[in-house]
Amino acid sequence: MKMGMSKYFKTKRARKETILGFVFLLPSFLGVSIFVLIPFIDAVRRSFSETMTRRFVGLENYRLVFANEAFKLAAKNTGKFLLICIPLLLLLSLFFSVLLFSIGRIQNVIKTTFLIPMVIPAASIVLLWRVFFDEYGMLNKIIVHFGGSGTDWMNSSKAFYILVFTYIWKNIGYDIILWLAGLNGISQSVYEAASVDGAGTFTKFIYITIPNIMSTLFIVTVLSLINSFKVFREAYLIAGDYPHESIYMLQHVFNNWFTNLDIQKMCAGAVLVAITLLTVIIGIQKLTGSDKEEVL
Repeated sequence: MKMGMSKYFKTKRARKETILGFVFLLPSFLGVSIFVLIPFIDAVRRSFSETMTRRFVGLENYRLVFANEAFKLAAKNTGKFLLICIPLLLLLSLFFSVLLFSIGRIQNVIKTTFLIPMVIPAASIVLLWRVFFDEYGMLNKIIVHFGGSGTDWMNSSKAFYILVFTYIWKNIGYDIILWLAGLNGISQSVYEAASVDGAGTFTKFIYITIPNIMSTLFIVTVLSLINSFKVFREAYLIAGDYPHESIYMLQHVFNNWFTNLDIQKMCAGAVLVAITLLTVIIGIQKLTGSDKEEVL
């Protein structure tokens, strides 16, 4: 009888906790549905129709997007930007996080320093970049002072690498925090046991650290991928609607299509980008094995 009552109360409590969990999730679910899911479903619908007449046109809008030279240039630049920035950011942030993890005491002070770029408004960053990289900025004055010739940095191919630097500088602190969370989750007793067996620092990193931060790698990679699309703010504020072709990104294309009311092309492009990103994220998940349990 006592066991039956105990089981009843446990079941009742579990049911109550489940309902309470759904209640707390409901506002977030409604927000995501209203501002993300429903607009995206509408974008998918519009990608197969003509904007003014709402006539079904099949894959015609997708054909127009693929034939658009601006979209091709932007897709190439965005792909190049991601292939350079994401691996570079992951490696640098992992290196500094391992370094900070080994320091210990002054870790919090240094972490705060790395996070400062995240709280600086985009407009302030743009102003700072203009001071340094403008045709008549500080960098050119220094170069001319030492006998060189100035360059219009933001209107040349060098603008791409300035944008890469901006992205890494702004996001490295955030990634370091995520890596440190993963490193702190590894039991120190494992490292101690490995040291007793004669394992060196490099061996412990390869056989203990890396296998146990694969789920963190997935999270850091996905968030870095998402944050890479936010660099458009800086590029737009510095160079406007039509910057140098080296930093003409997908966001510029979508912004210009929206301004010109090319809604059908914008929706078709958005669907293509969403499918690509989803495929990439699933691929990253499979490669990192984040859907499996950690080694330790």
